[in-house]
Amino acid sequence: MSERLLRVTAMANLVANIGIVVTGGAVRLTGSGLGCPTWPRCTAESLTTTKAMGVHGVIEFGNRTLNGALIVFMLAALLLAYLHRRGLGWAVATLVGIPAQIVWGGLVVLSGLNPWLVGGHFLVSMGIIAAAYGFWRAAGPPSANLPVPRELRWLGGAVVAACLGVLVVGTMVTGSGPHAGDEHARRNGLDPAQIAQVHADLVFLVFGLAIAAWLALRAFGATAGTRAAAILVVVLAAQGLIGFVQYFTHLPVILVGAHMLGAALAWVAALGLGWTLRPGAPANAPAVRLQSAGRSREDNLTVANAAGVPERS
Repeated sequence: MSERLLRVTAMANLVANIGIVVTGGAVRLTGSGLGCPTWPRCTAESLTTTKAMGVHGVIEFGNRTLNGALIVFMLAALLLAYLHRRGLGWAVATLVGIPAQIVWGGLVVLSGLNPWLVGGHFLVSMGIIAAAYGFWRAAGPPSANLPVPRELRWLGGAVVAACLGVLVVGTMVTGSGPHAGDEHARRNGLDPAQIAQVHADLVFLVFGLAIAAWLALRAFGATAGTRAAAILVVVLAAQGLIGFVQYFTHLPVILVGAHMLGAALAWVAALGLGWTLRPGAPANAPAVRLQSAGRSREDNLTVANAAGVPERS
């Protein structure tokens, strides 16, 4: 089977898992969180939604169905990864994460949409997206990036960690706000204004770190890392704009949904930066050509020797 099919399948899997975040958000934002009031059945008598449950039942059951379909799709992706011996570990992690997410969703329903469990449900999705992203990158051809100092790798790791912190606190903001998924669901009791301020502070932190990473990588001459950092800065700027607008317009549903999509895209962009700066290039990757970036030939040779990259004439 074509390796191109593997890469396309891995990309489709990543997009589908991001899509599940959006459809899950639609369940909450339309007040359909208890459209199917029990789990794993939709009602005590029916596995699927019924006419009496109306549109909320259709929305909630539809999201459950999409998760089940994603398992079937991921089984095909796992087979391709096995046949090509590429990205298999990431594919397994993604596949295992999907049923775990389904079970977590069941706990959310059975708890009556406990806001802390709802937040955890979102974070599990972020973990699955991380695995899906790793699968997509591993499914592609090996890439050889300019080796960077460990301090720059630490900076990239700080960006990813800060982005994760933004996501965690973001779930707390959501749990304190008005969109509970059902009119009778309780909130987490945190002060919305205060926790939103903490969230905004963390956004400024990750934005500053991303700009610092872009400047440092650009100065070093790491083209792939510079591009990944630039993408992250753009995504974070757009996401921050949506966040501020939705806050000052009292959280309209459409903007909250867009903000959820933006959160997933920002997470993927942060993972992209982290992947680009990961230690070491693949053993079977071609030798990279060091870019001078204002350094002398002797400086380049020093970097090349430290990284184990052979000199090119």
